[in-house]
Amino acid sequence: MSWSKFSRRIYELARFSVARGRASIPIYIHRAYNRRVNSDGTVIPETLLPLTPAAFHILLSLAAEDRHGYAIIQDVAARTGGDVKLSAGTLYRSIQRMLEQELLVEIDERPAPEHDDERRRYYRITPLGEEVARAEARRLSELVRLARASGFVPKRA
Repeated sequence: MSWSKFSRRIYELARFSVARGRASIPIYIHRAYNRRVNSDGTVIPETLLPLTPAAFHILLSLAAEDRHGYAIIQDVAARTGGDVKLSAGTLYRSIQRMLEQELLVEIDERPAPEHDDERRRYYRITPLGEEVARAEARRLSELVRLARASGFVPKRA
């Protein structure tokens, strides 16, 4: 079922529930599925923002090299000193969404068989994924600048 059919079905169920006097269903549809494109058909990276923290960490991890899921989990934990620990559910839901948004691709290239498990799936960041990660980094930098100006973050020494 496509996301548009899914979201319409949820909307219909919510309307039906309200009409019958039942409690309404909270609906959350990630705005990234409403991405906008330029006249040449390319996606405008800023329309996919803001990224979830998990998605941003996944993009950062894949910027260095192609990885499989567990390697992404380990890399994120190592980069953050253990402060961020992605669960398998969070990782794979995020990856699925990012594959749909074309921020990542699943690749067929594999390391040598003695260093690999055939069940692993490897992922690579796409050029769009790189653009979106840069746009998110700019957005976060601007937030930090505003927080400093408001006195919430100490100014640099």
